[in-house]
Amino acid sequence: MSNISLIIEERSANIGNFMVGRLLPFREKRAVGPFVFIDHMGPAHLSDHENMDVPPHPHIGLSTLTFLFEGSIMHRDSLGTELEIKPGAVNWMTAGKGIVHSERTPEYLRHSDKMLHGLQIWVALPKELEQMDPTFAHVEADDIPGWEEDGVSYKLIAGEAFGKKSPVPVYSPLYFIEIKSTAPKKINIGKDLFGESGLYILEGSIKSGEHVYDPKQILITNDSTLCEFELAENSTVYIFGGTPFPEEHFIFWNFVSSDKNLIEKAKKDWTEQTFPKVPSETEFVPLPEPRIK
Repeated sequence: MSNISLIIEERSANIGNFMVGRLLPFREKRAVGPFVFIDHMGPAHLSDHENMDVPPHPHIGLSTLTFLFEGSIMHRDSLGTELEIKPGAVNWMTAGKGIVHSERTPEYLRHSDKMLHGLQIWVALPKELEQMDPTFAHVEADDIPGWEEDGVSYKLIAGEAFGKKSPVPVYSPLYFIEIKSTAPKKINIGKDLFGESGLYILEGSIKSGEHVYDPKQILITNDSTLCEFELAENSTVYIFGGTPFPEEHFIFWNFVSSDKNLIEKAKKDWTEQTFPKVPSETEFVPLPEPRIK
């Protein structure tokens, strides 16, 4: 019997000068644990005159997690952070009451051919921390816990699981795990999971029950403690989830909150450009037409 309650297909979304595959939110599933937004970015082949340029834009009420497979992004924010993220490292930016950031191709890559491929994820903050001061943390790839078991490679990118803890400073019980195998393997990790759980197939395939699932799908489990599947050869999957919040969180554009009034205030503040500024940046992304989800 399959433990899969919902299958979410990757849907394309335009974020400016290239497309991403949107995975969350979905009309039948707005969140998995505290995870409220996941974009599969790329793989994009950018020529010597194509670059990633996402001008300054605001966030409230969430932490963003950027995890690259290929390429490089220069992150700048209103705290004064200016830092390049490379494959395997984690950028963890907590917006709290408000932060502004830009994401661009680093200057040294802007006139050469390049690749960009990764995941961009939003994790909602608990109600009591939604108005905390913004923070930024960067964790290098070598500092992410990784291990091998029965020929399967694991990384605990964020959160706690398997008796291990990632150095990424999360604010609620969660996990974000990479699992890779070059050979077919049976995976049974339910005893190490909790709360709600989802599985994203990046490459290869998995079998659950009598069904085979391919890349660009998120599978939502009925019961995270029964998370068991067969991993095909040369497969990479990501397990994410954790304890859901007791209250609903609303999303409008880049704003996440359990209080719609805070979202309305953020909309007004961005329209009036009273959010903090990103040093040396003059552009900004305008507020889209209002629609709270």
